[in-house]
Amino acid sequence: MDFLDEIVLTGLTVFGRHGVYAHEREEGQEFTIDLRLRLSLEQAAGSDDVADTVHYGELAERVAAVVAGEPVNLIETLAERIAAVALDDRRVQGVTVTVHKPHAPIPLEFADVAVTVHRTRAPETLEDITV
Repeated sequence: MDFLDEIVLTGLTVFGRHGVYAHEREEGQEFTIDLRLRLSLEQAAGSDDVADTVHYGELAERVAAVVAGEPVNLIETLAERIAAVALDDRRVQGVTVTVHKPHAPIPLEFADVAVTVHRTRAPETLEDITV
């Protein structure tokens, strides 16, 4: 099933201590996160009730906690963890996460380094559905 509806959150900037090098973990740096959630928004549009959609403010707080939390070596790993947080809401059928690391330790002038992952919810089987 294709979901054409999306919730998009861009530019969430959070201080974290991710990186391969010791100085990245000691000093830390800002990371910027972009999220694109794919889901049906039909019920929320009809009810006009925030309970029928993904509350993007609450999602932003959960994502920020991941970025500010346990350090990882790679932003690929960080992106995967953020995708898992977004997919915790069963209404979300797919997510695209981009993690920007604009202050990566590269000894050349550059604007940004980013990693993007695309994840989808695994199809449910009858065993996954509880009655």
